[in-house]
Amino acid sequence: MKILVLALRRLGDVLLATPLVRSLRLAYPAATIDMLVYAGTEGILEGNPDCSNVIAVDPYPDRAGYVRLLRRLGRSYDLALTTQANDRSHLYAWLFARRRVGLVPDLRWSSVWKRASCSAYALLDDTNTHTVLQNLMLADLLGIARSYEVVPPESQPVPDLPSGPYAVLHPYPNFNYKQWTSEGWRGLIAWLRGQGLNIVLTGGPAASEKAHNSALASGGGMVNLTGKLAFGALSALYRGARLYVGPDTSTTHLAAACGTPTLALFGPTNPVKWGPWPAGHSGDNPWQRRARPWQRAANVILLQGVQPVDLGRCVPCHLEGCERHVRSFSRCLVEMPADPVIAAAAELLRG
Repeated sequence: MKILVLALRRLGDVLLATPLVRSLRLAYPAATIDMLVYAGTEGILEGNPDCSNVIAVDPYPDRAGYVRLLRRLGRSYDLALTTQANDRSHLYAWLFARRRVGLVPDLRWSSVWKRASCSAYALLDDTNTHTVLQNLMLADLLGIARSYEVVPPESQPVPDLPSGPYAVLHPYPNFNYKQWTSEGWRGLIAWLRGQGLNIVLTGGPAASEKAHNSALASGGGMVNLTGKLAFGALSALYRGARLYVGPDTSTTHLAAACGTPTLALFGPTNPVKWGPWPAGHSGDNPWQRRARPWQRAANVILLQGVQPVDLGRCVPCHLEGCERHVRSFSRCLVEMPADPVIAAAAELLRG
């Protein structure tokens, strides 16, 4: 049997689809199981033992690109599973496989063609069901057992690894509305150094991210690996860390999956849907919508930003910053001091 799993979104979405892929592998050990992802996200599947092939496609192909893709994959699979409810995922599934199972956005007339194209479907719950559990509903539709394990990329050697115990900080998310302050990070760094920990900074290759982390590292005494590591090397780095601290981003999901003591800093994002999946967790949602002073599940503490006094109970608002776009900032994170982050880090280090 040839199976195609479609995860056409961001890095975190691809990583959180790996429990579904593992469920398929355990149920169908002899099957060819391929994943279709957007170019630029395939690295998070590096060395994944459950994937036969990873197919990276252009997120915005021209007409010729669509034709090439159809010639390459048209009706070449027995089964396709769509982990997103968007139009493109369902169209690709219909074009590439003879049988389809997937998520659909709703029961309205506009999505009737998606429901009709699937032999079985599950309704997308974008508020009260974690993404891992949402994807595993597709395993339920196939009648196979669930595996809850998020599978990190295969570990690779890490250059410039500190000789002593270390903490990894990933200060810079892709979007401003998920960002904590430089002053907060500096306060956390000073405290961690006082605990005898070396500091390692990680981040992506973007110029803004490199500049941000270079400024944090300007005082010296830190290992700055921003833009230098592939995801397999990040897996190895995180596995050896005493602590990881990062915002709502894909590497925070990765650190949690590696079993690292992980402190996730959340602002507007709904943790019920997008909180890092703790290593070894199975069953129900690991997170509540809001909890104080923090929430803990296995190796992960999820710390939400402060509640601005003049905004009512807005955290989490599910919106992209206080100005409602990805370049805006979120007051719940901008106004959060270092003290609650340090307290949560201390709790993880005690463990």
